[in-house]
Amino acid sequence: MVHSGLIDPQGIIQAAGPWALLGVCAIVLVETGMLVGFFLPGDTLLFFTGVLTLSGHFTEPLWVIVVAVVLAAVLGDQVGYTIGRRGGPAVFERRESGFFSRASVTRTQHFFDRFGGAAVTVARFVPVVRTFAPVAAGVGRMRWALFTVYNIVGAAVWATGVILLGYGLGHIPGVADFVARYLDLVLIGIVVISVVPVLIRVIALRRRARADS
Repeated sequence: MVHSGLIDPQGIIQAAGPWALLGVCAIVLVETGMLVGFFLPGDTLLFFTGVLTLSGHFTEPLWVIVVAVVLAAVLGDQVGYTIGRRGGPAVFERRESGFFSRASVTRTQHFFDRFGGAAVTVARFVPVVRTFAPVAAGVGRMRWALFTVYNIVGAAVWATGVILLGYGLGHIPGVADFVARYLDLVLIGIVVISVVPVLIRVIALRRRARADS
C-alpha cells in the first residue's frame, strides 16, 4: 500500500482508538496551518477516515466526523493566513531547511499567479501547496473576508469529498485498496468535478472585468 507523507494514516487511526477523530482533526489542522505540516498524510488520512468509519473504528456518526474535519481544515488555514499576515514576506524569505523548501514556496506562488484567490480552494487538493497557500495569502494581504470564503469552500469540498469517497468505496470489496493505491489519480478526478466549475466562474468574471475596463 502506498501512502502519501511520512506517516501511515491507517495505523494512526487504528492506534488512536476512541481519540481517533481528535487525532485526525489535529493532523489536518497542523498540515494546513503550520509550515512544518507539509509532510503529514492529509489526503490518505481522510480517505481512511471514511473507510474506517464504515468498519466501526470511529464512535462518532459520519456527519459529525465530516463537520469536525471541515472545521479543523478551516481553522488550520485561518491560522496559516494569520501567520503570513503578521509575519509578512519574512516568512517566505527564511533559509531553506529540512522543514522548509524554497521550491515549495515557488510552487505556491505559481498557484496564485495562475488561479488568483481561487488558489486557496484549489490548493486543498495539492499536498505541500495546501500547507503554504494560506500563508502566501496572508503575506500577499488578500482580503480576510475573501480568503475566508475560499477557505471554507475548499475545506468543505476537500474534506467532505475525500471522506465520503473512502466511506462509499469502503462498501465495495477490493475497491478501497485499489483507490488507496491510486489515490492521486482519484483526487485529480475530484478536482475536475468539484473545483473546475469554480475556476470557470473566476475566469468568466475576470474576462468580464477586463471587457468593462
